[in-house]
Amino acid sequence: MTSPDSTTLASPRREDRRPLIEVKDLKVHFPIYAGVFQRKVATVKAVDGVSFVIRRGETLGLVGESGCGKTTVGRALINITKVMSPNVELSGQVLYHTEDGRVVDLLPLSKGEMRQWRSKIQMIFQDPYSSLNPRMTVAQIIEEPLRIHRPEMKRNELRERVLWLMNKVGMRPEQASRYPHEFSGGQRQRVGIARALATNPDLIICDEPVSALDVSIQAQVINLMMDLQEEFGLSFLFIAHDLSVVEHISSRIAVMYLGHIVEEGESESVYFEPKHPYSRALLSAVPQATIDSGRAARTILTGNVPTPLSKPSGCPFRTRCPIVRPDCAERFPPFISYGPEHYAACPYVEDLEK
Repeated sequence: MTSPDSTTLASPRREDRRPLIEVKDLKVHFPIYAGVFQRKVATVKAVDGVSFVIRRGETLGLVGESGCGKTTVGRALINITKVMSPNVELSGQVLYHTEDGRVVDLLPLSKGEMRQWRSKIQMIFQDPYSSLNPRMTVAQIIEEPLRIHRPEMKRNELRERVLWLMNKVGMRPEQASRYPHEFSGGQRQRVGIARALATNPDLIICDEPVSALDVSIQAQVINLMMDLQEEFGLSFLFIAHDLSVVEHISSRIAVMYLGHIVEEGESESVYFEPKHPYSRALLSAVPQATIDSGRAARTILTGNVPTPLSKPSGCPFRTRCPIVRPDCAERFPPFISYGPEHYAACPYVEDLEK
């Protein structure tokens, strides 16, 4: 089946190292109000100074424990945080680099101003059931973004485009008239992927897209996403807490803890030679198939994750760190280079090797 609307499809392209999305010092704070006069009494610092780059055609994996701010970063990139929480305090920059060389800061844009850019940045959600309208058929669900962003398309063009997209994600034409409850979790996630692809995006934000699926289905969905990336030159921000899944699909990995990125580097480098003690602890939680897996020594954490309402001074990980030093409480540690494009916010990594 050929594309019914080939002029709107991206030509296949390899990762060319040009930036697509550049995030600079992103902060997302949620104020808490109390009392009769609703005075501000505290602030939840969900994201507190995050910076990274997503290049064209690559997958950046964003990993960390639940509550570290991963999903909040994804929502800030697509600029829906203000819609969901009108009182949110945003600062920093989310720069979108267009094909023609323009650079647009998406963060300050209003809902109306953001509409023209939202077709280029789509999202796949964690729960494939709650993210789909139960009163709409598969065809209507996939058509919806096209009706919003491609109003010039005729009815027959929409129908052909929907069937073409369904074929791309491994679904049959006769399934177009069915409803979400008639499908398994893996099939529903395929519908979500087809919907995200409908507007020919440059970037798809994947918010734990396989965590609610069985392990065997996870592999099918991940392989599908990698095939689609290869065909259409897509970029992914793949948000997850499972480093083994992220290592399989990602070009680079960024490790997040309590609103901060603490390590970033090439996928294999971070997975097999993690430098930050928190990255090592995350890897220690991944089951190993063999005794000698080639990974770094295990790091077992003690204590609980601090609350974003009252974060530790200096390094946010110092209250659980096995190599903490007195000066760790004074300031957030600078990023140290530990290899080509491999950085970690810890100057005492050599102590872990002893």
